[in-house]
Amino acid sequence: MDYFVIASTLVLISAIFGYINVRFLKMPNTIGLMLITIVFTLGVFALSYFDDTLLNAEKFIIKQIDFKSILLDVMLSFLLFAGALHTNFEQLKVQRWPVFAFATFGVLISTFLVGGAMFVALPIIGLHIDFIYCLLFGALISPTDPIAVLGILKKAGVPKKLETKIVGESLFNDGVGVVIFLTIFKIADLGIDNVSAIEVVELFGVEVLGGIALGLVLGWITYRLMKSIDDYDIEVIITLAAVMGGTVLAQKLHISAPLAMVTAGLVVGNDTVRDNAMSKTTETYVDKFWELLDILLNTILFVLIGMEMLVLTFKFEYLTAGLLAIPLVLVCRYISLLVPIKFFENKLDFVPKTNLIMTWGGLRGGISIALALGLTEVMERDLILVITYVVVVFSILIQGMTVGKLVKKLEIK
Repeated sequence: MDYFVIASTLVLISAIFGYINVRFLKMPNTIGLMLITIVFTLGVFALSYFDDTLLNAEKFIIKQIDFKSILLDVMLSFLLFAGALHTNFEQLKVQRWPVFAFATFGVLISTFLVGGAMFVALPIIGLHIDFIYCLLFGALISPTDPIAVLGILKKAGVPKKLETKIVGESLFNDGVGVVIFLTIFKIADLGIDNVSAIEVVELFGVEVLGGIALGLVLGWITYRLMKSIDDYDIEVIITLAAVMGGTVLAQKLHISAPLAMVTAGLVVGNDTVRDNAMSKTTETYVDKFWELLDILLNTILFVLIGMEMLVLTFKFEYLTAGLLAIPLVLVCRYISLLVPIKFFENKLDFVPKTNLIMTWGGLRGGISIALALGLTEVMERDLILVITYVVVVFSILIQGMTVGKLVKKLEIK
């Protein structure tokens, strides 16, 4: 099956499921699409007891798709640029220090808390895995997913200054989280004796600082090019070229493409650049183009997440471990946010119960599943993949559907 047929099939399924959600369920697209896909896949499983034709066809499609590569190497750059382009830059500038703390120290603390908690908890249900592999799970599950967060917060009624913190954190912490994951992965793969502290610092520094620096350069070049002409068609193409060319360049330089795209998107999307480089017509077309691309890729992504059930190794103890991980991950996130919030709450105007809402509203998504799919069999891939999937499904379906209700119940304005 060629790639065009696979892409066409995914778009067709996404369109049908999207229509069903908008027409009948009326849920946020992120939640509705994933729920419909999971129900559809379970229905296919049930049907396979009588006729396995549809199940085999769906399995064949999924096996042809390298979910990790498609999400991390391709889709993520477009989605992060689109998210950053529509982020309130002025609000983010005010909240930059807590966002920085959440996206760096918060993710690092959460990684070790989750890793330690899982290392202690898994033997209770008869599962024994090395601490380094528990840390790998902590690293891949700690970053909140900007794709899931952005889609749901728009309808949740979260106060703007809190929404900025959650969105800003999720835009940056996935890039930082990927770097932390790659660092721990390298240690797990080569052995701690074969990886020096200098190599770890170098990997982290080059990936993070290099990604941000590249994003600033890309954003500035894009701004200068758009300012020198007034043609909305070409200006839209320039933004697209910045993302595609920038992603390829980041991968060649071995720096963080996600952080580069977030930074570039924030530069191009801020009010000063918009006022100086874009006419009102150009601004409308750029925004609408990236909104449409964002919706299309989001739709396909969450259909894919739902279909990824087919590659899981379902065992009772694996599912039990996933259910056990849900409260542990939430508690560890709550604790990891405590220090940054306490440090900044007197300097900045934090809304009441910020920690609680950021914990419940910090959703996990496709990035965590993609990283879990990249593990080797030696690293307890099947177990960690099932645990990750259970946490992600709970996060999107349960937390995503109730975060708005939580905000209303707390009467936060």
